[in-house]
Amino acid sequence: MRTLIALALFTAVSLAADISGTWNAAVTLDAGSGTATFVLKQSGDQITGTYSGALGEAKVTGTVKGDAVEWSFDNSDAGHVTYKGTIKSPTKIEGTAEYGQLGKGTFVAEKK
Repeated sequence: MRTLIALALFTAVSLAADISGTWNAAVTLDAGSGTATFVLKQSGDQITGTYSGALGEAKVTGTVKGDAVEWSFDNSDAGHVTYKGTIKSPTKIEGTAEYGQLGKGTFVAEKK
């Protein structure tokens, strides 16, 4: 029994993903679809980085908790933009995106 518990804890720790890197996101919103690029750096459960896409460029901040990830940025055209997702693999995140007044939708991000 102790061996199984130890194995389960080891597996959970080994699955903890570091999402640092460049991510290309396919985004589908109420207002249409497009792509965004995020360059993210993870330190512990904190995320910092940059967004570049149709809204220009912006600084990004967020958090990672287990396989749940959330990041956001502010934009003068859209307002507050938030991405909430689930880490599906070391190279894929899927979730929802809220682009302020531009609407809500979904995204699939793949790591370069």
